[in-house]
Amino acid sequence: MEVQGNLRKMANELHETVQYGLRLYDNLEYREPIPLNDAVGQHIRIEYLHEINCVVTGKKIKKAFGEGMSYDAFMNSPQASPSIIRPELSRIHEGIALRDFEWEMKNHMTPHTVYLAQTAGVKVGVTRNTQIPTRWMDQGAIRAIRLAETPYRQAAGLIEVSLKGHISDKTSWQKMLKGEVEERDLIELKAEMSELVPTEFKQYLSPTNDIIEINYPILAYPPKVKSLKLDKEPLIDKKLMGIKGQYLLFDDGTVMNIRSHSGYKVQISW
Repeated sequence: MEVQGNLRKMANELHETVQYGLRLYDNLEYREPIPLNDAVGQHIRIEYLHEINCVVTGKKIKKAFGEGMSYDAFMNSPQASPSIIRPELSRIHEGIALRDFEWEMKNHMTPHTVYLAQTAGVKVGVTRNTQIPTRWMDQGAIRAIRLAETPYRQAAGLIEVSLKGHISDKTSWQKMLKGEVEERDLIELKAEMSELVPTEFKQYLSPTNDIIEINYPILAYPPKVKSLKLDKEPLIDKKLMGIKGQYLLFDDGTVMNIRSHSGYKVQISW
């Protein structure tokens, strides 16, 4: 298998083991994801072709901002709006758009879920309902549970903010990739966090305690991890030991975050 194109974050599907697909585009035209699980256990060669194309405009750029954007797109595109990172800032439910009314109505004035996900420790997070369970797999969670379901983004963000002093909203990517897990009872933790949700949002608490279990295609976890960046190491030729979150795990303990290389033009073979 040998392919060439611009990278985007990997596609994933929840099965007994997460099924990954390599997503590439040319001139913003996307191809069908290429199954990647079969590459685990094989040598994979990734060559950076020293070109980055903005994922919004397609134009060639020298440096990527956010996830593969030009500086202008990063400053103006709704895909990089402050309410993406901080959902509590969204105001579209008031009829106020931060950047693009139509886009925010479609993506933020829509049901959102506040969840607890076990990556290494347990974290609280927010995502659109349509992004479940994709969001959990992107973060490398091994299990997750819904805490609340809200009708718009800001409400979910405010619930998350109310819990940040009690539980992390960050993923320890190093521990996650080493397979280090701080075991917690998610149902018990959900009950504790539910008590801390502000009264005006308790109506949105999820009544179900279903836990989603997630397994990844990994042959062995590394004892230590070191992140690679194609800007500094334009040629990677290593044995692929696993895929977790948006990371490729190699046999020497190095890892590559595919998502952070969005827009990079590469040639890949295995």
